[in-house]
Amino acid sequence: MAEAREADHYEALQISPRADAETIERVFRHLAKRFHPDNRETGDGDRFSQIVAAHRVLSNAERRAAYDAGYADLQRETWKIFDQASSTSNVESDKRIRTGILTLLYQARRRDVDRPGVGQLELERVLDCPQEVMKFHLWYMKESGWIQRLDTGLLAITYQGVNQLHAEEIPWADEAHRLGPATSEVREAGPVRSAPDETARPGGRQG
Repeated sequence: MAEAREADHYEALQISPRADAETIERVFRHLAKRFHPDNRETGDGDRFSQIVAAHRVLSNAERRAAYDAGYADLQRETWKIFDQASSTSNVESDKRIRTGILTLLYQARRRDVDRPGVGQLELERVLDCPQEVMKFHLWYMKESGWIQRLDTGLLAITYQGVNQLHAEEIPWADEAHRLGPATSEVREAGPVRSAPDETARPGGRQG
């Protein structure tokens, strides 16, 4: 019997790992009210349980620190796409890598629209992608206008990249739902950010 993967609590609350305690509480209250089983219009028992479990961990400083210590490993397991057994050709493998990059950058932009940057080393680590391979894909995606390099040196998805991602067939069925309705849920709860960053605008300059 396969061992169940640990839940992604930040994804459950649709917040950035950088979110402060006030943001966690605000988003939790909003989502808990929306998905509470007693809510006849939007109630969802499973989603409510995930939200409560995430809040239990992230609202406690000690439990959150312990969870954060293994969060990078959780991301690597979730987004492990460099699996030769699941790739039938180099073209298919390349497509999966680009989709993984766009998806991670999309989540970063959606979680914190004013500070959406992700470093190249982080992408390499999470996707288990060698530096030489990653450099090719980042070149291709920047030339295509799907991603941009911010003044901070980090990478971010552009609106063209968002459109491209939505046009793709996402290869991870259990992740696909995260690319839709959850966006509006966080927007209704208020902005999830700690400080504005003018360099992270979707229309910012491309590197």
